[in-house]
Amino acid sequence: MTPQWRKSTKSGGNGGSCVEVADNMPGVVLVRDTKDREGGTLHFNPKSWQAFVNFAKQN
Repeated sequence: MTPQWRKSTKSGGNGGSCVEVADNMPGVVLVRDTKDREGGTLHFNPKSWQAFVNFAKQN
């Protein structure tokens, strides 16, 4: 399966700090920096990723 990357909804159009997320992969959520796509990818289990997203939305 190929990751389907999407830019964070909080990313602006000014070329600033942005992340891309691929959450279509079974059992894993992938996260990478849009300015350095080849620089590495973080891997999270879906439950941990959702907990992070929920925390970020509260703050």
